Amino acid sequence: MTMHTLLRPALMGLGLAAVLSLGTATFAQDEFTAPLTELAKGEIAAFASDPALIAAIAAQNAVTGAYDQAQIDALDTQWRAEVGAASKPLIDATLANAASQYLAGVQEASAGKYTEIFAMDAKGLNVGQSTLTSDYWQGDEDKFTASFGAGADAVHIGEIEQDESTQIFQSQVSVPITDPATGAVIGAITVGVDVSML
Repeated sequence: MTMHTLLRPALMGLGLAAVLSLGTATFAQDEFTAPLTELAKGEIAAFASDPALIAAIAAQNAVTGAYDQAQIDALDTQWRAEVGAASKPLIDATLANAASQYLAGVQEASAGKYTEIFAMDAKGLNVGQSTLTSDYWQGDEDKFTASFGAGADAVHIGEIEQDESTQIFQSQVSVPITDPATGAVIGAITVGVDVSML
């Protein structure tokens, strides 16, 4: 019997909050790696392959594919400014599009398992999202570089963190999105997962 096997019942009895507060976050992270990977390759990959979502990403890629870093930064700056503003043309247009409506429906149907979902184009710019994100460009973050940038079968699992507002312990799980016709990676999707519901 391994130390892992001996400790698991005791740690599970303490609850995730206690486990993380005891400084055993690495152990807790390891406990959820397998179920989060399985979720990524199964349920998340399935809803990420929705034809309407793929079409929305392909359409945005056709527009943003030639954008340079200055254009990307300008959009991200506009988004961040709109987060606290009365007028939100970029945010409103994104949250109202069909891809965002689809992802909001997926989140709602998860009954709390998914805390956020957002899909990105090949530049790392948001295409659709279930809830408001703090920024528009994810292209410099691990959730994008370690999914989109790592090839079609990649899975990136973020650290388990406690959401300040909801007190939920969650991990962001990211996978690339491919064009089913060509197999080419065209974007990525990130899903916040409430690990207590695994």
